[in-house]
Amino acid sequence: MSIHERARIGQDVELGEYVVVEEGVVIGNQVTIGHHCVIKAGTQIGDRTVIGDLTILGKKPGANRKMARKPAKDLPALFIEADVRIGSQVTVYAGSVIGSGVLIADHASIREQIVIGQDTILGRNVMVEPNTTIGSETTIQTGSYITADTVIEDQVFIGPCCSMSNDKYMASGKGHHRGPRIRRGARIGNNASLLPIEIGSQAVVGAGAVVTKDVLPGATVVGNPARQR
Repeated sequence: MSIHERARIGQDVELGEYVVVEEGVVIGNQVTIGHHCVIKAGTQIGDRTVIGDLTILGKKPGANRKMARKPAKDLPALFIEADVRIGSQVTVYAGSVIGSGVLIADHASIREQIVIGQDTILGRNVMVEPNTTIGSETTIQTGSYITADTVIEDQVFIGPCCSMSNDKYMASGKGHHRGPRIRRGARIGNNASLLPIEIGSQAVVGAGAVVTKDVLPGATVVGNPARQR
């Protein structure tokens, strides 16, 4: 175990074997951290949070010369509110805010500049790309890919293996990156594919649909390309 002398650890905290806690980390009361976890510099963890084994919190993003969109520099520290549950082998990057009561399942990856509202669920192996906002009481199920620059509002349901795109032109250099906008209470079926469109409040997208155009509030769309029923 390695705990930096400038880290602050609250009362009744349980730390597993081989945990690394870097400089400036703040850990609240009654927090449980599993074996082989790394808590990167400056990360703040709220009371009663539980973190599974082999998880990394507060990681800084990397880049190479080919990347058209370089990660932001000088990101603020990761901030995790109270009563959060984070599974094993999860990576949550710096510059994000995780709301109270959130559940992040095993093998998920949460990139930088993400905001997740309270009591939201992210299933196993979910990937959330940068500059994305996810509302409260939303569920994103196993294996879903949430592209960068996406907005997902409160009480949305996204079924397993949903995939999203923020670039209509597939890295051609045309246009501008903008992820889907999914409004309050919308429901997205298994294996749906969403282009950079808007899905209205309380709309339904059928399983396997490929959504290339905006969906009106309350509408149901199915098929490839998706059409209103």
